[in-house]
Amino acid sequence: MIDYESLMGLLKVERMADLKEVYRGWVEESLGKEELGRQSRWTESIAVGSKAFVEDTKEKLGIKATGREVIGGDGVYELREAESSYDALFGPENSDLSSKNAYYWDLFH
Repeated sequence: MIDYESLMGLLKVERMADLKEVYRGWVEESLGKEELGRQSRWTESIAVGSKAFVEDTKEKLGIKATGREVIGGDGVYELREAESSYDALFGPENSDLSSKNAYYWDLFH
């Protein structure tokens, strides 16, 4: 279940109507960019956002983020594992980030 009050606070909007308008703008912007296919940034990264956010996420993950790099530019950064193929050697031991490799967001400062 979505906590809309927390979401509105994070996005700095005061009314539900404002939240709907912000969301509508994101959707229209995405549709206008012709990038409608799968974007690896969102499906293969551990964190996506500003450089400060991604670096903070990496720091909070600590040793769980070892071997992962902050990459990107133009205001959009990602925390992801360096591209290499070692599945044949290690298999499921090195699968995607799982629920045990997480930290809880502190929404109420």
